[in-house]
Amino acid sequence: MNHSHPNFPPSRRGRRFVPFGFFFFSIFSIFFGGVAAILYWAFTEYAGFRNIWLLICAAPVAVMVLAAFTMFTMYARFGKPLGDLFNAIDSVAEGNLSVRVRENKSDMFSELVKRFNKMLEELERADQQRRNLTADVAHELRTPLHIIQGNLEGVLDGVYEATPEHINNTLDETKLLARLVDDLQVLSLAEAGQLPLHPTRFLLADLMQDLTSSFSAQARAQGVGLNFTLADPNLEITADHDRINQVLSNLVANALRYTPSGGKISLEAESVTGGERSVRIRVKDTGVGIASADLPFIFDRFWRADKSRTHRSNSGLGLAISKQLILAHKGTIEVESEVGKGTMFVIDL
Repeated sequence: MNHSHPNFPPSRRGRRFVPFGFFFFSIFSIFFGGVAAILYWAFTEYAGFRNIWLLICAAPVAVMVLAAFTMFTMYARFGKPLGDLFNAIDSVAEGNLSVRVRENKSDMFSELVKRFNKMLEELERADQQRRNLTADVAHELRTPLHIIQGNLEGVLDGVYEATPEHINNTLDETKLLARLVDDLQVLSLAEAGQLPLHPTRFLLADLMQDLTSSFSAQARAQGVGLNFTLADPNLEITADHDRINQVLSNLVANALRYTPSGGKISLEAESVTGGERSVRIRVKDTGVGIASADLPFIFDRFWRADKSRTHRSNSGLGLAISKQLILAHKGTIEVESEVGKGTMFVIDL
């Protein structure tokens, strides 16, 4: 889509030009009168009344040429850029977020136009994310609902027996639905700044130990090494223990999903001093890595490196939730990755 040339209706251009036309006409009327008075004074003062015919014949022509040139210059510098900007605003009000105002580096409004176009890009991206969210939620809900419906209809029609196996399969799908709904609720509350936090003071070593213990069996089964390193075993932080545990669990589970057998996952924590004292946590793996083109989007809702969405146990909300939980703690989370070499998430609290 070409955004460089706005496509505005001619009637709208005309409506926008009318006030500028009145403005310029008033300015040049005053200008014309002033110049005519100056010329009249000059000719009568120094050349006498014999040059009055020169004033009458030549002055209006010179003034009109000067006025036309000045009017064209002012319209090019003020009228046209402002007219295009107002037309773009009208288009946005009508729901057209794809409109852009032509940028001209020599224009005195170039910085305003650049920021206006940047704002429209962000609005268009947010609108597209909203549309994608609706489609993604429908996609995520459709599969478990179809499985639940199929199992129940099969039992009612006598195709399946109401065995514990079929009942447990149906129950697993309901749990998947409940987890998806819970994740969406947590994410929406965190984004709205309404997620309640319960900060406490705790040892980071205890949290790391609990995490490695929780995932050690899965890591061994996959042939992946899992360990943690602390620069200071007595390092403490004040935060919501359960939420920070949720963030790190999401990151470790994600690392296990994309780290092949023989790989390693490590958790590191240290105290850093910049503008103020903080704690830095790293979650590193030697997995498949993330393509540079995908890095800007990994914290988006329902983003997955696996476009086929074969991992149904993964809702695609883990990283989005992790980012919002860290932001709720007034912290930051960043990612570095290289395809074939691994990924590292860095959290500052």
